[in-house]
Amino acid sequence: MKKHKLHLVSHVLCPYVQRSVIVLHEKEIAYTRTNIDLVNTPAWFEQISPMGRVPVLQIDQSQSLFESSVICEFINEITPGSLHPEDPFDKAHHRAWIEFGSGILDSIGGLYNASDRENFESKRIDILRKFTLVELEISCKPYFSGTKFHLIDAVYGPIFRYFYTFDRIIDLGIFDHLPKVTAWRDTLNQRQSIQRAVAEEYPELLTQFLKERQSYISSLISKKAA
Repeated sequence: MKKHKLHLVSHVLCPYVQRSVIVLHEKEIAYTRTNIDLVNTPAWFEQISPMGRVPVLQIDQSQSLFESSVICEFINEITPGSLHPEDPFDKAHHRAWIEFGSGILDSIGGLYNASDRENFESKRIDILRKFTLVELEISCKPYFSGTKFHLIDAVYGPIFRYFYTFDRIIDLGIFDHLPKVTAWRDTLNQRQSIQRAVAEEYPELLTQFLKERQSYISSLISKKAA
């Protein structure tokens, strides 16, 4: 297969960027990375990201792809082996639960943006409900569907990462009665590609980001610091 020169345009905290980085590492592909400020985006970024979001993958300095799901599929297809199951139904099943994972990320955004305790609790319950459904879908250990790491595992690694920081602030109780999700979460947290998807200072950067939301969780962080 042809080797491409890949450049990933990203943000230090974006979970969708992390998906792409994890797949790049799993496929052992060389790439360069540029983190940008999404509040003050450079002019050139608007030309390669029609939706104004990261990640964007620049290919051979002449072409660009946006949207993490598209980028991950492209990386998977231009390299030997596949991070999808071979069986058509299993592949579709994984893709459906990848989309469900994006819904969990939306709920996480709602959680850290909740303005008061009531809204925060509503979002917490919504996240718990969603992970309860995931618990029913996990077939065996150590990964989502067995012993092989798949693209769906790359998607959920960044989702679980949020909760290691949340746990420092408040006990959400999300995983207390979800043993399969908990085991999967712990396994993914130890995977090198997932660890390498963020900088070492990620927990501190995320905490600062949460503190600046002017939300309910921001007030909890301020109380802990007082």
